[in-house]
Amino acid sequence: MKHILVTGGTGFIGAAVVRRLLAAGHRVRVLDSGFRGSTRRLADVMGDIEMVDADIRDATAVSRATTGIDSVVHLAFINGTEHFYTQPELVLEVGAKGMLNVIDACLKHRVPELVLASSSEVYQTPATVPTDETAVLVVPDPLNPRYSYGGGKIISELLAINYGRKHFERVLIFRPHNVYGPDMGWEHVLPQFVMRMKELCDNTPGASVRFPIQGSGQETRSFVFIDDFTAGLMTMFERGEHLGIYHIGTREERTIAEVASLVGEYFGRRVDLEPGTLSPGGTPRRCPDIGKLSALGYKPQVSLRAGLPVLADWYVANAHLSPATHKGNRS
Repeated sequence: MKHILVTGGTGFIGAAVVRRLLAAGHRVRVLDSGFRGSTRRLADVMGDIEMVDADIRDATAVSRATTGIDSVVHLAFINGTEHFYTQPELVLEVGAKGMLNVIDACLKHRVPELVLASSSEVYQTPATVPTDETAVLVVPDPLNPRYSYGGGKIISELLAINYGRKHFERVLIFRPHNVYGPDMGWEHVLPQFVMRMKELCDNTPGASVRFPIQGSGQETRSFVFIDDFTAGLMTMFERGEHLGIYHIGTREERTIAEVASLVGEYFGRRVDLEPGTLSPGGTPRRCPDIGKLSALGYKPQVSLRAGLPVLADWYVANAHLSPATHKGNRS
């Protein structure tokens, strides 16, 4: 069993990873500033972890947190599409400084293993779908703030791989594809669809609701439920090879129109879509080839039809936690 530092461990994915590592018998230390995360997600296991309240940009704090560690799972980053457009400089600062601070701390304390969270955003609009790990990484337009996220992840991958060649016994990189579940945050498509649909259903009588979306509705995504994601992560953690890059997701590709219909179905309504303009930089189609991780034993179990109601239940029950509720605005 290892002593593992999880950066960004109070975020949606981070908290799930912490729980999974604890369940496997590992000792876990968490570093998080609370910018987007919340210790609420770890309330029932706080007695089982070491908690470090610090910013990943603080090199001294990161170094202290890395003392005595066997492995670092580096998740700390600014996620959420809204942030990419409104705070691209912060996204890049946290990404680049955070990655360098983690590597410096690992070198100083001779940590043998680094596990890096990357993203499907590193290849934007791939030539082939389903897309495997060899897809070309690209920043299509440096003037588009959306690419602050994908660009930051590309930088992180390059740093991890090139330092990994000389200074680590094992470096693993995973690219999550649209992970979802309860308490995942408020800036993502599924919770936003659920909350908008709830508001429309509360204020619109009849069997159907008119539902505005970005794009035509034929854009696709492949959503992976949080439990399947952590199962994939542990498969990689246990069996992945040094400098290995692995997609974690599902092959269940859904159009946004289908997603909206499933959300409407949850509320007992038929959905009449109103297509709109797709945000600049939006990807028309995304579905991962998960064959590389599947060869190690990964097999996702939860369909979107089964997982979406679990997410929706949480958001309906916890609508009072929405930032829009506190600001008096729509989400």
